Amino acid sequence: MVATRNSLPPTRSSITHKFTIGGHEGYLTIGLHADGRPGEIFIKMSKDGSTISGMCQAFCRAFSLALQYGLTVEDSVARFKGMRFEPMGATANPDIPEAMSIVDYVARFIELHFSGGHGLRR
Repeated sequence: MVATRNSLPPTRSSITHKFTIGGHEGYLTIGLHADGRPGEIFIKMSKDGSTISGMCQAFCRAFSLALQYGLTVEDSVARFKGMRFEPMGATANPDIPEAMSIVDYVARFIELHFSGGHGLRR
């Protein structure tokens, strides 16, 4: 069995969400397929070029490729939700008041807004 990559078109809709976790500010951008399903993610951290920024880029590539090769949102979230490492702590999001890491926050945000095979909710 050969997996087929379902890349997004060059021009696509997206949403951008500002977040803060334990005093670290960032922006999550989610590129959307025409039906509203997420097809890629990007994280821009306030400290560009830092180790944390680089690790976020690596995580985004892995998450995006998983989605593009057919892993469901639910399965993707299950693999990243609950990961615990710095930065962690309080967030400005009332739906996710505490995050165990940036990866945990992103997985939970995507779960809240895209689970159930549907496009953006809310």
